Amino acid sequence: MRNPENIAQVAALEPDYMGFIFYKRSPRYAASLDPDILDTTLPSSVRRAGVFVDAPLSEMLRTAERYKLNTLQLHGAEPPQTCAKLRKAGFEIVKAFGVERGADLLKTVHYESCCDLFLFDTRTPGHGGSGNRFDWRILDAYGGRTPFLLSGGISALDAENILSLYHPSLYGADLNSRFEIEAGLKNTELLERFIKTIRS
Repeated sequence: MRNPENIAQVAALEPDYMGFIFYKRSPRYAASLDPDILDTTLPSSVRRAGVFVDAPLSEMLRTAERYKLNTLQLHGAEPPQTCAKLRKAGFEIVKAFGVERGADLLKTVHYESCCDLFLFDTRTPGHGGSGNRFDWRILDAYGGRTPFLLSGGISALDAENILSLYHPSLYGADLNSRFEIEAGLKNTELLERFIKTIRS
């Protein structure tokens, strides 16, 4: 999210999280967003998630302070030590893993003690946002203790499919490119339809 009016529209749907991407190579780069916009449009019930890719620790901390982030979502090759330091600083840590086959889920073992949530996304060179979906049957191979968010090509038509997954560690769904009018601008009608189906 980066458009003030769109942020207010999505906030009215009461999502659990709202994400802001601070990765310069992303078409959704949000560093030009005025932090005051979030203070006036986001209720405290919506957690502010900052998305980073291999950013220096100092940069993540500065950005988190500026935008009053609750959650840091790491999409690069950040080691467990970085996750542990950020978590010790008081942030909820979400570590993303690109998934193409069951063996990709084995990487989570090293992050069990330093992350609050994992995020399983379709493996791409661009660190997510591809709009492509991986084979959800791969999730059967995950038996870790850390809950996970499902990501990667989820559309408004997938709500019923997600509800039928019944994986004990499935925490929620990360919605992005398939709900966009353009990069960084969400279609609130599609979001509302999906959210209502999931919450009903």
